[in-house]
Formats: sequence, structure tokens, C-alpha cells
Amino acid sequence: MKIDRLIGILSILLQEEKTTAPELAERFEVSRRTINRDIEDLCKAGIPIKTAQGTGGGISIMDGYRMDRTILSSKDMQMILAGLRSLDSVSGSRYYSQLMEKIQTGSSEFISGRDSMLIDLSSWYKGSLAPKIEVIQSAIENRRIIRFKYYAPSGESNRRGEPYYLVFRWSSWYVWGWCLERRDYRLFKLNRMDCVVETDRGFLRRDVPMPDLSNEKIFPGGIKVKALFTPNMKWRLVEEFGPNCFTETDDGRLLFSADYTDMENLVTWLMTFGAKVEVLEPEEVRNIIRRNAEEILKIYGGL
Repeated sequence: MKIDRLIGILSILLQEEKTTAPELAERFEVSRRTINRDIEDLCKAGIPIKTAQGTGGGISIMDGYRMDRTILSSKDMQMILAGLRSLDSVSGSRYYSQLMEKIQTGSSEFISGRDSMLIDLSSWYKGSLAPKIEVIQSAIENRRIIRFKYYAPSGESNRRGEPYYLVFRWSSWYVWGWCLERRDYRLFKLNRMDCVVETDRGFLRRDVPMPDLSNEKIFPGGIKVKALFTPNMKWRLVEEFGPNCFTETDDGRLLFSADYTDMENLVTWLMTFGAKVEVLEPEEVRNIIRRNAEEILKIYGGL
């Protein structure tokens, strides 16, 4: 922990012109006395740190000092490259590939062994996602409003917004920004966006809050569902909801319980299991599935 803290302090001092012991103590959640001892240790290691008391004082590294070697370890470099490769998997350009080449060229002695982590953020929609991500990234950097068509369960609409963050969560990409039509912050799913355009109209950056990405916020529940699944569907339940979403009954079936947000999505999901699931509650879901089954039978001549 101490080594990590020393490297962290050194990294801050290399990036910032000046800091203070109280700021470092709060950042690393230790006492000021501990920070003072850390500064002494860094000085003993040959880092030319200077301190100044009183108003305008603080802790800083002497002007003109440069480290001969990177403070990043081989493992650090591997993690950085893994992150860059993950971004390159959805990028519409070669920016991240070129950035990786720069890092590898200047730090080859720190990169040893084979890659141990490969992250691919692309999806079946990579062809349509990459151009959207590129447009939104550009709009965020240039602080320009984007215009797009949005498809939601309530219908489609034309929207304009101030983009602030690209978000990857729940296996999908989103953009968090200020919606000019709704006059509020919104999280838009990229797969539901079409005709995304960066306009010429700029905007002044707001004091934007970070998006609440908790499951409770995005998926507030409200529909309590219970269903019995056949044992051979255990893999799907574990994959989609985790191993604690069901209990095994005496006859081997899996009793599934969860809170769902959207009735239409719930019914659609349940019907992908066909006869391998029996819904116990709510009764409304049972009735909808029954009506759907009757309509399907009519189409295929079963009734």
C-alpha cells in the first residue's frame, strides 16, 4: 500500500504544479503525518521535492526535473494497451491503433510476455455503432449539439442534445447529455439512435452531473415476476441474471424471481423460452402470453 501511495503522490507531483499535504492526505485517506513521512521518503530516493509554508505555499517538484524512466510497470502498460484495444474495437478510425504504436515504441522495454487480457466492445451492430460513436466523440470535443432520430417504446421522435459522456454499460453504448426537447438530462441508447449528425451550433458546457448508472436507477423494477423454468435453461438464467436469481424445486425445475421494468420486454423475453417456462405471476403476464400463443396458433393453422 505504501509503495502504491508513493507512486501515486509522485504521479500527482509530476502532473500538477503544486499541491498540499492536507489535499494529499484527503486523497489517499491517510493522516498528514503519514504524507509528511512519504515526502521525506521520496526525497531520500532522490526526487527533488521542495516545500513552502504559509499562503501560496505547498509541495512541488523542482523546476526542470524530469524522470529518466516511466513510473509505469510492465503490468501497468499491459492494462493501458488492453484498454486502448477495447476502444479500438468500436472506433471508426485508426486513432487508438496509432496511439498504441506510440506507447509500444517508447516503452518496449516495459512490455514483456504475451497479452493476457483481450477486450472486444464491438457487437453485431459494429457497422452502425462505430460511425455514431465517432460523430458523438467529435461533438463532445467540439462542444456542438447533435441532432438525431430516437426510437423509444413510446414512439419515435426527433431530438437535439448537448452530448457530455459516451457510456458503455449493460453490454450497450449510451450517450449522456442535455436533451433540448425535454429540457433535462437523458441517457440515450445508441442502438435506438438514427441519422446522428453533429450540427454547427455550439453550446456552453453545463455543470453536468455524472449519470446515475446504478441498476436501480435505470431498471427501477415494479413488475414482480415469478416463473418456473426447466432445468436445461439454467445456463440462460445464470448468464442473464446470475446464479442467485433462482432456487431449485423438488421436481428439479428452477423457480425464478425478479423485478422487471417493462411489460412488453418481459413478455418478449419469456416467450423466447417457448414451453420451457411457466409463468406463475403476475396473472396479467400469463394472460398476455396465452393470447399471444392463441394468435400464433391461428397464423400456423392450429385453431
